[in-house]
Amino acid sequence: MVTLIAMLSTSPSAAQGATGGAALDRALEELVQLPDGPPAAIAVIGRGKARSVHRAGNANPTGDGRLPRPGDRMRIASTSKAMSGGTALSLVEDGILSLDDTVGELLPDQPVAWHAVTLAQLLNHTSGLPDFTAQPAFGPALFAAPDDPPAPRDLLAFAAGEPLNFPPGSDYRYSNSDNVAVGLMVQAATGLHYPTALGRRVRRPLHLGKTSLGPAPRLPKPYIHGYGRLDEDDPFGDVSNVFDFGGWAWASGGIVSTPGNLNKFIRGYVGGALFGPATRDAQAEFVSNANSEPRGPGQNSAGLALFRYETRCGTVFGHTGSILGYTQFMAATRSGRRSVTVTVSTQDKALVPQIRRAEAKAVCVALA
Repeated sequence: MVTLIAMLSTSPSAAQGATGGAALDRALEELVQLPDGPPAAIAVIGRGKARSVHRAGNANPTGDGRLPRPGDRMRIASTSKAMSGGTALSLVEDGILSLDDTVGELLPDQPVAWHAVTLAQLLNHTSGLPDFTAQPAFGPALFAAPDDPPAPRDLLAFAAGEPLNFPPGSDYRYSNSDNVAVGLMVQAATGLHYPTALGRRVRRPLHLGKTSLGPAPRLPKPYIHGYGRLDEDDPFGDVSNVFDFGGWAWASGGIVSTPGNLNKFIRGYVGGALFGPATRDAQAEFVSNANSEPRGPGQNSAGLALFRYETRCGTVFGHTGSILGYTQFMAATRSGRRSVTVTVSTQDKALVPQIRRAEAKAVCVALA
């Protein structure tokens, strides 16, 4: 695969981490050179007011073959969960929701076994809710109507007949059902459609002009093309627009954004731009040895719609994500002044170790 590689700096201070930046550049280039590796990889590093962009490969291999850019659209996968968390926690800050609000109180039509689950347990994946995407009926339904998703409430119906994985609050298990339930609780508490609440509570305050959630089977141009296989026997190809993930993943993984917007979001989200100290303290009560999905760099622990990543270069807070065509990582220091996002344009569990190494190098550049 022919690759392109470049590093752009927006200020002299960003270039001072040149040694670490060169190691990150090599890690991204090594990723795109792997068999069935991502055609493109891009890391955006924020250090105070300075920003550097590291990138390799081709955003559109069958088109203009250009490098990925910070303003290119992409599917942000489960980093969407941090945005649903930001929406819910800002409502907690304003007293419209409480972390102790239960599914039974706000979503009484959901299974009775789920009624005692609290908003806090949904946000830190200790709810025990079975994952709707793991149910046998989900895959066939997705492939039967790739661009005609069900209503968000009906996503949980795929798991409604399953028992809880464990009593609420007694264990940790990552579940996509959790953040769909969070989105539905936001709707019930506000009377607004979740995308509207997301816009008012997250997108508008953080000035995320290229971030959206809605029925859009095709990504707006220009975008980073995501590559992969629908089946193990299929050729490796462009899967960017196969499914309407805005509906099929919704609040759990359906948001479209850009590397630049994602970096701006995580700085504000972790840095306290959306809610005050008391809510931030509650968010930062971490469940130890609880990995994000996919696992992020270093030692992972789970808070409320937030993960702690303890790496050899220091500790950052954020989220990972993986969806057909894309793998994502975003994190920031507690102050929000140092930040990192890494996007690779494929989803492959076999690549996770190499991706984690690139993420760790990106964290080191941000914290150097």
